[in-house]
This record gives sequence, C-alpha cells and structure tokens, in this order.
Amino acid sequence: MNEKHEWKSSPKRILGLQYFLYFGVLGIYLPYFNLYCYHLDFTGFQIGVMSAVRTVTTVLFPLVWGAVADHFQIRKPVYILCNFISCLIWALFLFTTDFRLMLLICLFYGIFYSPVISFLEAFTMDVLGNRKEQYGRIRVWGSINFILFVVLIGRLIDLQSVDIIIPWILAGSSIQAVLAIRIPDTALHQKGSFGPGARVLLQPRLLIFLTAAFLMLLSHGTYYGFFSIHLEKLGYGKTFIGITWGLASVAEIVTMMKSDAIFRKISMEKVLVAAFLTAVIRWLILCFADSAAVILASQLLHALTYGAFHIASILYIDQFIPSEAKTFGQAVNNAVTYGLGMTVGFLINGMFYDQIGSSWLFAASALVALIGGGLMCIKAK
Repeated sequence: MNEKHEWKSSPKRILGLQYFLYFGVLGIYLPYFNLYCYHLDFTGFQIGVMSAVRTVTTVLFPLVWGAVADHFQIRKPVYILCNFISCLIWALFLFTTDFRLMLLICLFYGIFYSPVISFLEAFTMDVLGNRKEQYGRIRVWGSINFILFVVLIGRLIDLQSVDIIIPWILAGSSIQAVLAIRIPDTALHQKGSFGPGARVLLQPRLLIFLTAAFLMLLSHGTYYGFFSIHLEKLGYGKTFIGITWGLASVAEIVTMMKSDAIFRKISMEKVLVAAFLTAVIRWLILCFADSAAVILASQLLHALTYGAFHIASILYIDQFIPSEAKTFGQAVNNAVTYGLGMTVGFLINGMFYDQIGSSWLFAASALVALIGGGLMCIKAK
C-alpha cells in the first residue's frame, strides 16, 4: 500500500508520464514519418537524407546539451528548454511540404529533441536513489504507449490519411513540454567539477563496456532493418509479422515490470553477459529457422537482448559516473549505442543485403554479438 501511495504522490509518476508521452510520440514518428514524406512524393534519396540528418543529431547533440547541463548544473532548465523549443520547431511542419524547408526543420528539431531521452534517464536515476533496480517499472510506461500509438495511429491513417501524424506528434510533444515543468529538480551543488567527472568515461572498464554496447546495437541492425522483409520472403503474411513484433514488445514489457526483482538477485555484469549470449542464440535461430513456432519463440528472447540489456546499461553507466557528469554519461551511452551503433548497423546491412541476403546477415549479427559478449566477459574478469 505504501509503495502504491509513493508512486501516486512522488516524482516517479511525473517521470512515468514523461516516458509515456516521449515513446508515444516516438510510436508515431518512427513508423510513419518517412511514410508521410513518401506521400509527399519525396524521392528515396530525399527521405534517406532526412533520416541521415536525424541520425547525426542523435549522435552529436545529446553530448553537447549533456555537457552544458552538467557543467553549469542546469539539467532541468535545459530539459524544459529542449522540450518547448523542439515542440515549436515541429509546428513548422504544419506550414510547408517543401523538401529543403523540411530538411532544415528536421535538423533544428533534432538539435533540441535528441537529448530529451538521455536527460530523462539521468533524472530517473537520481530520483530512484538507492532503489535504481526499479528503473524498469518507470520506463515500462514508454514501451506500453509505444505499442498503443503504433497500432492506434496506423488504424487512424487507414481511416483518414497519413497527414494526421504532424498534429498528433505536436499534441503529444506539447503535453510533454508542459509536464516537463513539473519534473523533479535533482540538481545538487556538486563538490566535483564536470571535466574530471566526464573523464571517468575514458577508464578502461567503461571504454570496454561502451565498445561492447556499440556492438550489441550494431548486431540489431539486421533485426530492425530487415526482420519484416526476412519473414515476408519466408512466405509469412503481414498479420504474422505484426504478431512477432508485438510478442517481442510484450516480452520487453514483462522484463521491465520485473526488473527490480531481477537486479536484486543478479548483478548487472551477469545480466549484460547473458544478454549478449542470448543475442548470439537469437540471431542464429533467425538465420536458420523457417518454422513459425520457432520464430515466435525466438521473439521472447527480446526480453533479454533488449529489455534486460537496456536496463542494465543505464544502471551500469549510472553506477560509475560521478554525480557531476551523470547527464553527459547517459548522453554518451545513448549516442554510442542507439545513435552510432544502430546507424552503422543499418548502413552495413543495407550495403550487403542484396549480396548475401538476410539469413547470412543474421549469422554475421550473431558473430558481432559474440565479440561483444567476449569483451564483457574480459571486463568482468
């Protein structure tokens, strides 16, 4: 009873709402924004350029804003600023369908929106204090809303048109920006300075971890880029493909809801190693399997390869980064993994898909995950 009251009355509720809104917006943006551009008659090259601009901002600007926030100890003001300005910039999409203008809007939107998630992770770690294993129970609201909005907006697009995504994203971002004002101010007057704190990231154990994490997300390039195509070539229909993605998301949600129990019993290092080894098995299964039952079973492994791995990564960075550089630390983690790792993964898979096909790409993904797991084992020793 006390725990329920604590959730309703504490900053955890605000953080849960922020994740809920952030990933709800992402559930519209990721699946449907490129589709919107396609319906504006943009060429494949133009859509690719816009995607590349978004990727570059995802890698670079969380680091810039994270450094500014930690150096001047202004995390909350920067977070609010980025939310409101990115919201205003997005509104400009309502007034133009010109490629060059939309490219500029994408650039400036990315500059201000890309750091939001790493700031949110840093706020959450501070609020949880010595109960950081509960992170998944807050983060899970993002995963739930992501699924809801992917399905809801997809249905609304079928009933109306893809044009609805611009006002829907604006509405979600506006609510998130307003609620950002209520986010807990966890800034402290730190005794240490930002520079020495940030240099902790150059320690061998963290460099090894970041390299391994980069490899883990690189190994996901085939899955996120070509899994649906892989299944279609095996003869499966859209309904089955949708079920496989949904099953993976459910597995991820269950893991996040149970994360406090998992991390009370098992160390972060062991969870990370297990996630890498599970990724090797998962990619090998997708390399060789054509059975519906086996493919569905392999999707349950998403609980470890994404759910448990993501939580352990956030906790691991938080454990070793001093308080005066925590925002920057989470920004580096996101930039190296979901920014650089995913980008390189998509690029390599795109280059070799026509030559070797998705099955061999999944085999290569297993090898990459194995190398990452080997690095984690070395670090653990």
